[in-house]
Amino acid sequence: MARARRWTRDVLRAHPRVDDVLVVSELGTNALTHTAAHVLQVMLTVTEGRVTVAVTDSGGTPEGPKVTEAAEEAIHGRGLSIVMALASRLSVTGDEAGRTVTAELPC
Repeated sequence: MARARRWTRDVLRAHPRVDDVLVVSELGTNALTHTAAHVLQVMLTVTEGRVTVAVTDSGGTPEGPKVTEAAEEAIHGRGLSIVMALASRLSVTGDEAGRTVTAELPC
Protein backbone atom coordinates (compact mmCIF):
# COMPACT_ATOMS: atom_id res chain seq x y z
CA MET A 1 0.00 0.00 0.00
CA ALA A 2 2.98 2.30 0.44
CA ARG A 3 3.42 2.51 -3.32
CA ALA A 4 -0.25 3.46 -3.83
CA ARG A 5 -0.01 6.12 -1.11
CA ARG A 6 3.14 7.62 -2.67
CA TRP A 7 1.55 7.64 -6.12
CA THR A 8 -1.59 9.32 -4.77
CA ARG A 9 0.48 11.87 -2.86
CA ASP A 10 2.44 12.64 -6.05
CA VAL A 11 -0.72 13.09 -8.12
CA LEU A 12 -2.37 15.29 -5.47
CA ARG A 13 0.82 17.16 -4.54
CA ALA A 14 -0.68 20.69 -4.66
CA HIS A 15 -4.31 19.65 -4.18
CA PRO A 16 -6.33 20.53 -1.05
CA ARG A 17 -7.18 16.82 -0.52
CA VAL A 18 -3.55 15.62 -0.57
CA ASP A 19 -3.73 14.62 3.10
CA ASP A 20 -6.62 12.27 2.38
CA VAL A 21 -4.34 9.59 0.88
CA LEU A 22 -5.59 7.70 3.92
CA VAL A 23 -8.64 6.79 1.82
CA VAL A 24 -6.43 4.93 -0.68
CA SER A 25 -4.71 3.13 2.18
CA GLU A 26 -7.96 2.14 3.91
CA LEU A 27 -9.71 0.92 0.76
CA GLY A 28 -6.63 -0.95 -0.44
CA THR A 29 -5.91 -2.56 2.91
CA ASN A 30 -9.55 -3.67 3.22
CA ALA A 31 -9.40 -5.28 -0.21
CA LEU A 32 -6.16 -7.11 0.56
CA THR A 33 -7.34 -8.19 4.01
CA HIS A 34 -10.90 -9.29 3.21
CA THR A 35 -10.60 -10.77 -0.30
CA ALA A 36 -8.36 -13.21 -2.12
CA ALA A 37 -6.78 -10.29 -4.00
CA HIS A 38 -3.03 -10.11 -4.33
CA VAL A 39 -3.16 -7.31 -6.88
CA LEU A 40 -5.32 -4.19 -6.76
CA GLN A 41 -6.15 -1.52 -9.26
CA VAL A 42 -6.24 2.00 -7.85
CA MET A 43 -7.83 4.73 -9.94
CA LEU A 44 -7.73 8.39 -9.02
CA THR A 45 -9.83 10.99 -10.80
CA VAL A 46 -9.26 14.65 -10.03
CA THR A 47 -11.72 17.32 -11.13
CA GLU A 48 -12.32 20.85 -9.99
CA GLY A 49 -15.04 19.82 -7.57
CA ARG A 50 -13.90 16.44 -6.30
CA VAL A 51 -11.33 13.69 -6.02
CA THR A 52 -12.60 10.18 -6.71
CA VAL A 53 -10.69 7.17 -5.42
CA ALA A 54 -11.63 3.73 -6.77
CA VAL A 55 -9.99 0.48 -5.64
CA THR A 56 -10.75 -2.72 -7.54
CA ASP A 57 -9.88 -6.16 -6.19
CA SER A 58 -9.95 -9.56 -7.86
CA GLY A 59 -12.70 -10.91 -5.63
CA GLY A 60 -12.83 -14.22 -3.87
CA THR A 61 -15.46 -13.53 -1.21
CA PRO A 62 -19.24 -13.77 -1.53
CA GLU A 63 -19.93 -10.70 0.62
CA GLY A 64 -18.91 -7.14 -0.10
CA PRO A 65 -17.49 -4.63 2.34
CA LYS A 66 -19.70 -3.29 5.08
CA VAL A 67 -19.39 -0.70 7.79
CA THR A 68 -19.12 -2.20 11.24
CA GLU A 69 -19.33 -0.75 14.71
CA ALA A 70 -15.97 -1.54 16.27
CA ALA A 71 -15.66 -2.04 20.00
CA GLU A 72 -13.78 0.74 21.76
CA GLU A 73 -10.79 -1.52 22.48
CA ALA A 74 -10.75 -3.11 18.98
CA ILE A 75 -7.72 -2.47 16.79
CA HIS A 76 -9.63 -3.16 13.52
CA GLY A 77 -13.05 -2.37 12.08
CA ARG A 78 -13.04 1.40 11.62
CA GLY A 79 -11.65 1.77 8.08
CA LEU A 80 -14.86 2.20 6.13
CA SER A 81 -16.30 4.44 8.84
CA ILE A 82 -13.29 6.73 8.44
CA VAL A 83 -13.63 6.71 4.65
CA MET A 84 -17.35 7.53 4.96
CA ALA A 85 -16.55 10.46 7.25
CA LEU A 86 -14.20 11.92 4.61
CA ALA A 87 -16.28 11.10 1.53
CA SER A 88 -19.49 12.61 0.26
CA ARG A 89 -20.36 9.28 -1.36
CA LEU A 90 -19.19 5.68 -1.05
CA SER A 91 -20.30 3.00 -3.51
CA VAL A 92 -19.56 -0.67 -4.07
CA THR A 93 -20.02 -2.40 -7.43
CA GLY A 94 -19.22 -5.91 -8.59
CA ASP A 95 -19.53 -9.36 -7.09
CA GLU A 96 -17.38 -12.21 -5.77
CA ALA A 97 -15.41 -12.18 -9.03
CA GLY A 98 -14.19 -8.65 -8.23
CA ARG A 99 -15.45 -5.48 -6.61
CA THR A 100 -14.75 -1.80 -6.94
CA VAL A 101 -15.15 0.47 -3.92
CA THR A 102 -15.36 4.13 -4.89
CA ALA A 103 -15.13 7.12 -2.57
CA GLU A 104 -15.91 10.65 -3.74
CA LEU A 105 -14.16 13.39 -1.81
CA PRO A 106 -15.56 16.90 -2.32
CA CYS A 107 -13.18 19.83 -2.67
